[in-house]
Amino acid sequence: MHLAEFNIARLRHPLDDPRSAGFKDNLDRVNGAAKRMPGFLWVLEDEAGVATFFRIDDDPQMLVNLSIWESAGHLKRFVFGPVHGHFYARRAEWFDAVERVILVFWHVAPGERPSLEEAMRRLAHLETHGPSPFAFGWAEAIGADETANSHST
Repeated sequence: MHLAEFNIARLRHPLDDPRSAGFKDNLDRVNGAAKRMPGFLWVLEDEAGVATFFRIDDDPQMLVNLSIWESAGHLKRFVFGPVHGHFYARRAEWFDAVERVILVFWHVAPGERPSLEEAMRRLAHLETHGPSPFAFGWAEAIGADETANSHST
């Protein structure tokens, strides 16, 4: 099984606002780094290879990311690694704090590509019901990954 990851974030300012430039100007760099990471399998993009045009809640400043990784460990190395980690540490400059669950994980079969609608259902399920095999958070993703790795050694 592989790991699906979906997160949402609300920009403080429109994407074309100069105050969002530090984020916008580095999207290709960060997304390219993800695609080169061991364990990266897929990301939701449009035909032009852009993910920033997908919208939820009819909010033009709400951005989404839906990706598939071989494991939580692979994703963790990317998220907290040098390229993404640098920008992740600066996220408060560009994104509002959101009073809701913003990150969800679930397992998918190899080759499966979930839709944005499915990702939203899983995020809502986690928010409403808490962690389960259907939808879970970082702690459960990393915990399951560590358990799987301890059984394979």
